[in-house]
Amino acid sequence: MEHGLAPVAPHPAASAAPALDEGAALRADECGRAGAQASHDARNERTARLIGHDGVKRLASARVAVFGLGGVGSSCAEALARAGVGTLILIDRDEVEESNINRQALAFYSTIGRRKAEVMAAMVRDIAPAAQVIAHDAFVTEDCVGEFLDERVDYIVDAVDTVTTKLALAAYAEAHGIAYVGSMGAANKRYPEALRFADIYRTQTCPLCRAVRKQARKRGIGRMRVLYSSEQPVAVAAAPGAERRERTELGTLSFMPPIMGQMIAGDVIKSIVGID
Repeated sequence: MEHGLAPVAPHPAASAAPALDEGAALRADECGRAGAQASHDARNERTARLIGHDGVKRLASARVAVFGLGGVGSSCAEALARAGVGTLILIDRDEVEESNINRQALAFYSTIGRRKAEVMAAMVRDIAPAAQVIAHDAFVTEDCVGEFLDERVDYIVDAVDTVTTKLALAAYAEAHGIAYVGSMGAANKRYPEALRFADIYRTQTCPLCRAVRKQARKRGIGRMRVLYSSEQPVAVAAAPGAERRERTELGTLSFMPPIMGQMIAGDVIKSIVGID
């Protein structure tokens, strides 16, 4: 039995029906393939107008790892999926919280308490059923970066918060010839027009960039492409009675992290398809 259903006896007249001839069967198969191709073409039609069908094919064969699925990473992963990236490796160890709803693409009241990697993987599969999605519910440290990148990866997107992990991802990418782009601080920023792509050694103003830059020099990292804001951070008072580890002095607006995620996705997509 298949799917738990009992077999159905054929109607007596069924044996008298003529068998589908080979030509009709071939035509039916071709129609099925044509329907699937039409659906695929419709999905990518507007993308192909700007990057061509070769560009669509390049995206379909690309493998991108997104480390961190917060406000920046979740929006980046969503945009990569909508563009047609063929394989997405998603890594995050957190669960969705109510405080994430103001900025994270995967945060809804219906997803509170669920693991971010699981939620993001489900979103990607709904957006791009043909994509291969590899989700890791894990905390990434500098000692285990390679565990998530054993297979061929074309691009590393760094959307994590920890300085040591950022440095480990950049160093791994440089050592293995993998393209890398990292997100710097989105907190306490209000002006998207102040966002810039630059090598970490050419950044300014951003406190996180300063900390990363100092450690990158010590580790001998040659280059590290990042998206950062040249805006002076807004001073935000910590909540009364809050412990330092709670980071309540960090404020975020709904648009800043997603814009950064979309910009990083655009940077990755343009690089993959060869747009300057």
